[in-house]
Amino acid sequence: MKKLLFSRQQNERHWVGDGFPVRSIFSYHDGAKDISPFLMMDYAGPANFGPSTKRRGVGSHPHRGFETVTIVYSGEVEHRDSAGGGGIIRNGDVQWMTAASGLVHEEFHGPVYSKEGGPFEMVQLWVNLPKKDKMTKPRYQGIKNEHIPKLDLPDGAGTIRVIAGLYESAHGPAMTFTPINLWDLKLNANKSSTYTVPAGHTATLFVMEGEVQVESGEIIREAEFAVLDQKEATFTIKALKDSKVLFMGGEPINEPIAGYGPFVMNSPEEIHQAFSDFQQGKMGSMENIEGSEHGH
Repeated sequence: MKKLLFSRQQNERHWVGDGFPVRSIFSYHDGAKDISPFLMMDYAGPANFGPSTKRRGVGSHPHRGFETVTIVYSGEVEHRDSAGGGGIIRNGDVQWMTAASGLVHEEFHGPVYSKEGGPFEMVQLWVNLPKKDKMTKPRYQGIKNEHIPKLDLPDGAGTIRVIAGLYESAHGPAMTFTPINLWDLKLNANKSSTYTVPAGHTATLFVMEGEVQVESGEIIREAEFAVLDQKEATFTIKALKDSKVLFMGGEPINEPIAGYGPFVMNSPEEIHQAFSDFQQGKMGSMENIEGSEHGH
């Protein structure tokens, strides 16, 4: 059984644009090998927004060398990018955007949600790409809630949504460049559930709501991130309360990481090149994208 390597809780928030009050849960700057292929996680919410005629969010900005994965739990996020990808993601939906060789995108609250307001909660992950894929063509996957397999866990322990990877016979719909498991768990109080992932893969948990206990006895609480060892294949979680947990794991990408701001590459030279390409307009612009009428 996997052992807990470490856990940490994050309660400090900062704003991304004027639409996303986020807690930065982890980053490649302080533990890349334990979280690979994931690079970063921002947890926005839980929050409440009042009705507004203004579109809250973050204006156009570039990315290169990785993917952004946005999971909406409540609220509505509208995305557009210079490669032509875009759409509105609502409760339970997932957006998997491959920036790869580079694009510019913007993220705002969706129009209906802006007018009505209400609860808001989302997760955004950055997922690394191997060197051989960092300069591939950008790609956009808008994954609807109804296309994500949802299974009951044994013995009434709760449910699992398989966004990426494999749980028993359920395959997640997300296309990935390297093997990744990304699961949404809703766990019932006082029940245990056991999971198997490939030995050698990373395995991490983030508790959004509730409180869970790992097999070695440690308790992981709300807004706490936990990293398990990579040696063993199985792990067990006991929910001490009704809990909402995100599991993230995958095959580590054992390559150098050079990152600065919105770019994550393998060397400082590639970062300089990314800035140069962006400044020369090689990552495109939002000006030519149909429907991109929001001022920043």
